[in-house]
Amino acid sequence: MHRKIRIVDIAKMAGVSKGTVDRVLHNRGSVSDAARIAIEKVLEQVNYKPNIHVSAISLKRRYKIIVTTPEFSPGAYWESIHNGIRHALEEYENVKVDYQVFTYNQYDVYSCRETFEKIAGIEMDALIIGPTFNEETVNLCKKLDDRDIPYIFVDSTIEDTSPLAFFSADHYVCGFMIAKLITSLIPAHTNIAIFQAVRTGDRSANTTILRKKGFTDYLEKNRCSNLILSIPFSVTEPEDNEMYLSHLFHSQKDIPAIVVLNSRGNYIANYLANNHIEGVKMICMDLTTANIEALKKGQIEYLIGQEPEYQGFYAMKTMLEYLIFKKPVERQNYVQLDILTRENIDFYKSFNNIMY
Repeated sequence: MHRKIRIVDIAKMAGVSKGTVDRVLHNRGSVSDAARIAIEKVLEQVNYKPNIHVSAISLKRRYKIIVTTPEFSPGAYWESIHNGIRHALEEYENVKVDYQVFTYNQYDVYSCRETFEKIAGIEMDALIIGPTFNEETVNLCKKLDDRDIPYIFVDSTIEDTSPLAFFSADHYVCGFMIAKLITSLIPAHTNIAIFQAVRTGDRSANTTILRKKGFTDYLEKNRCSNLILSIPFSVTEPEDNEMYLSHLFHSQKDIPAIVVLNSRGNYIANYLANNHIEGVKMICMDLTTANIEALKKGQIEYLIGQEPEYQGFYAMKTMLEYLIFKKPVERQNYVQLDILTRENIDFYKSFNNIMY
């Protein structure tokens, strides 16, 4: 018996992406003439016949998919994940989806808990979760498991849960890499200030825990003698940051390096610029609009990107294809980590150009 030809096989034979093949098969979206001709030639060669019966029945149904993530603002990391989710819904516009978003304050464990408890009682077909706090996420997932509701994580994955899949950077590797980069920029035996967000409820974010573990493991493995200074940092009460930073730079004269383990590095960069503090090497997370601006000004040495649009797009795409076609799902999906500098940031292609 011949193996059934798949879209990925057609894409490979035609030298195009899976998304381009999908658009040709379903006659939606723009495709170049050259790509369309190449795909149609392959379709004729392999005598491809889509499963119209399954598609027609499945597409008649309406699906309710809920997305829950931290709150976000324009140009922020979590907005990029939601942009990716919306791109996926646009690609599958022929699928009837009731799409609902619930956000919570990622710096307040009680806000997360209240939102997750509300979601747990809603009727739905699937859930996409951007987790921050471990215990709250585990509790929500147990309720979903009891109801046989599939869920997919973006941004990180949580132990003791059973997601259909997750799309995330490897945050341990990320911390390990940041330590390698920062120690290559400064002398041995010097100080490194690590900024961590202050969160109501005295809980650290899952991503921060993993990044810090990777960071300290690198230092230990390579016998680095740098002194680590853990500095609190408030997003909800930014007026406190002036106090934290003033105390740091008055009490410590030798601070050649700063690491920010979340996407708020621009806050620290602005303080340094406003107080004319020079010569400090900074490594920060995420290509937010504000961070990119600080990078271009030379206030940040390296930005670490983790493809948030990709995460959002493929989380929703995977969920839709699972619900409609019961397609097998690859559970573990780590995205690439990109190191961006002032010199190469303008060459970095947006998700819209490299989605497929």
